[in-house]
Amino acid sequence: MPGDAAAFNDSGAIQVSNLRFEWPSGQTVLEDCSLTVQSGEFCMLLGNNGSGKSTLLKILGGLLKPQRGKWSIERPVGFVFQNPDHQLVMPTVGADVAFGLVDEHLPLADIRNRVDDALAAINLLGLKRRPIYALSGGQKQRVAIAGAIARHCNVLLLDEPTALLDPDSQIDLVKRVRDLVKLRGLTALWVTHRLVELDYCDRAFLLESGKVLDEGDPHRLKHRLQSQP
Repeated sequence: MPGDAAAFNDSGAIQVSNLRFEWPSGQTVLEDCSLTVQSGEFCMLLGNNGSGKSTLLKILGGLLKPQRGKWSIERPVGFVFQNPDHQLVMPTVGADVAFGLVDEHLPLADIRNRVDDALAAINLLGLKRRPIYALSGGQKQRVAIAGAIARHCNVLLLDEPTALLDPDSQIDLVKRVRDLVKLRGLTALWVTHRLVELDYCDRAFLLESGKVLDEGDPHRLKHRLQSQP
């Protein structure tokens, strides 16, 4: 991918410099977009619909390629989609978490240990044999996160993971991700448009018209957005 860690001067786990992305139709989504997330940070990416939030996350996750700019991300990377049904492919909770380990060719005992550790981390070990279809939306998102933990991902990219959840499940999920970041030394970039979720992150970025308009203290950004007419 264009640019690697050596291309940047600091040690950010996620680094983006002057990205430009446009669709084949000619619509520009990102223009001179730059940001840095330090290792161990839980950061949130805010912005109106069409501001480029999801596009930026997909570039970082390797799903899209920009026309210009440099970016670097510490690997392995776990990507959590807005709709968990788009990434859960196996019939049961344990099998789905184990599925992501296939390419590592691990001994069966190691796979079982990783699956149990990941499910315990998000408090779903008791549902290891539960069919995926029998889970709530919040539980499905936690299974998707467990898959990234089992693969020992260093960075989590979460694209509006609470969009389909009820208010209580939304707050539960954001708290769990915050705790995972702090307890396991992970880095997370979380896309949201819910201002209440800013109460749980370290820093925030405000994206507008494809570039970072403001960044820093999440409470300041929350107040700024609440004050807008």
